Amino acid sequence: MLNEKITAGKGGERYVPYNERTGNESIVYFTRDLSADGLKKVYEKVNANMTEKIAVKLHTGEQHGPNIIPHGWVKELIQGEPELKNASIVETNTYYEGDRYTTEQHLETLKVNGWTFCPVDIMDAEGTVCLPIEGGKWMKEMCHGKTMVDYDSMLVLTHFKGHTMGGFGGSNKNIGIGCADGRIGKKWIHTREGEDMWSIATEELMERITESTKATVDFFGKNITYVNVMRNMSVSCDCEGLDAEPVVTPNVGILASNDILAIDQACVDLIYAMREDENHALVERIETRHGHRQLSCMKEMGMGNDKYILIDLDNGEQRIDQKTAVKDLKPFTL
Repeated sequence: MLNEKITAGKGGERYVPYNERTGNESIVYFTRDLSADGLKKVYEKVNANMTEKIAVKLHTGEQHGPNIIPHGWVKELIQGEPELKNASIVETNTYYEGDRYTTEQHLETLKVNGWTFCPVDIMDAEGTVCLPIEGGKWMKEMCHGKTMVDYDSMLVLTHFKGHTMGGFGGSNKNIGIGCADGRIGKKWIHTREGEDMWSIATEELMERITESTKATVDFFGKNITYVNVMRNMSVSCDCEGLDAEPVVTPNVGILASNDILAIDQACVDLIYAMREDENHALVERIETRHGHRQLSCMKEMGMGNDKYILIDLDNGEQRIDQKTAVKDLKPFTL
């Protein structure tokens, strides 16, 4: 399904410590409570602009995928929050052949994995729509599922984990690849014309993913927010289903923010705050794929801040000022 082709690049293999970052700070909320209640707790801190017709973008997974966010948690969230009661889970078909390649296959996989408690919109089932990418280096527009523009708000609900080609899959990957349609948009991200299916990798791939994300973020404006679940973090993406590598990284918790860069950066920082025996697999995956370029590219494109204040919801909303980076984050690993 996915190969391991890695090309040369610069910068994305290096982790940038907190004290080397510049700019403003955003707010990121955190709980160790890995449950439906924990999910609600963090979401309610960032839901102010979730209004009207809401799309919930999450990775619903290949059939029987062991690591996806439990559908029961999502059911309780959607049915328990007033503004989400009429929300739809949104997805797009895959670029590779598998359980989600066609709309018919995708709908069957959704049933198998339990995503039957609310409407699910395969956004590219009946066509595409292109949105502009302001400041794009590789692309000037991205081809999305047609119905994405029918929504007023988007909750980006992400299982944070590794990724075979992206290094890590956070909010940026969730919408950068996950909102692109299966035949055109995903091809623009992954493949150079006339070359093999996965010919784009490392720095260029991270930049293309991020440019695609920029189109979605700009479309929704203030009406988009992000929740990342740091649980069952294999080095493999949920697109690998039962073939995913075993989980060897400890669970951490759930984070939420209105800043896409801040939340993905905070998740990466939490991984790097672990002991080497805990984080070696995921760190190796991020660095060999040059995954840090996702973060620096988001910053260059004005999509958020890589500095943040972490709000610990388990300890009276204690504010942790991350001026000394990794050492301040260590208490948050389990």
